[in-house]
Amino acid sequence: MSSTAPSSPATAGPLAGLRVVELGGIGPGPFAGMLLADQGADVIRIDRPAEAGRTSGHPILHRGRRSVTIDLKDPASVEVVLKIIDTADALIEGFRPGVTERLGLGPEVCLARNPKLVYGRMTGWGQDGPLAQAPGHDINYIAVAGALGALGKTDENPPVPLNLFGDMGGGGMLLALGISTALVSAQRTGTGQVVDAAMTDGTAIQLALIHGLLAVGRWTDERHANLFDGAAPFYRTYRTSDGGHMAVGSVEPQFYAVLVRVLGLSDDPLFAKQLDKDAWVAMGVRLEEIFATRTRAEWTEAFEGTQSCVTPVYGLTEAASHPHNVARGTYYTENGLLQPAPAPRYRGTPAATPAPAPVIGTHTREILTEIGLDAAVVENLVPKA
Repeated sequence: MSSTAPSSPATAGPLAGLRVVELGGIGPGPFAGMLLADQGADVIRIDRPAEAGRTSGHPILHRGRRSVTIDLKDPASVEVVLKIIDTADALIEGFRPGVTERLGLGPEVCLARNPKLVYGRMTGWGQDGPLAQAPGHDINYIAVAGALGALGKTDENPPVPLNLFGDMGGGGMLLALGISTALVSAQRTGTGQVVDAAMTDGTAIQLALIHGLLAVGRWTDERHANLFDGAAPFYRTYRTSDGGHMAVGSVEPQFYAVLVRVLGLSDDPLFAKQLDKDAWVAMGVRLEEIFATRTRAEWTEAFEGTQSCVTPVYGLTEAASHPHNVARGTYYTENGLLQPAPAPRYRGTPAATPAPAPVIGTHTREILTEIGLDAAVVENLVPKA
């Protein structure tokens, strides 16, 4: 079973005391905001007035925020947003290049008012280049960056790896890193800057190891022909008799030796030379046959504690019940919602349990009062029930 919400420590994460304004968007921008909020930043999300009073459609990505509803298309309201930005250390926006400029919220305007501001921009293609204004999604960004073309078998279409490479790893996580590092610079120099986080760039940099192997002749620019792309029989998944799967990652010789021993193949000449690519196809066929003879649970027990790098493959909800994830509190459940705990972990300034995603617009009055707006102005901006 997954754990309940961890108790909140006295400290609230390494970013406690920092304020981030998030101009409401979808996908990687909110993910970056979640990462920063998880680590203690006061993240204020600017939502549309039409959504006021609604429950968030993204109960995990929007956790830990405060929500204000302000119409970014209203020039008078834009000035209110600027007043909030004046109090911020960083800003997140995920519109196409030029949109915030047209709204009067571009980096030049914001940095002129708040010189220490870190202005984080999240796009698929980046702020410039031939595709800067083109629409796209994760699958398009990772395709153009070269990652998608490296996945899957040669006789099959490249598989869609969720939206992890582009949106999350190459997008939101990259932006969170960019904002965090730029904040260090701003605190040291007193000068903020613009962070241009593009999902194509973020996908490309995740390919650093693969490009390095390609450069030294240890990788070929072909699908399903390399050590980590499923071609190697000792680095892939296998179906079990009950329809489950086992993940085999026995790359190093000592782990490979345990793999073949547990499978009863130590004396089989086919498996004598681990790196003989000419034997990989036949080796894979034989392993498929063997793994298909037992259930996932039986193979899990057979490999338990063997130092073989062989593990069961779990689904999203099932993973939360694995003893290791339970022991570390990798997942927790709050108000019936299973979700991942904040990461990474800090021994000196551990993160508090994230607050649930707020009802949209809940904090409008609170935040507008904080920035010093007249009470009458505040009441005029607060959405009416």
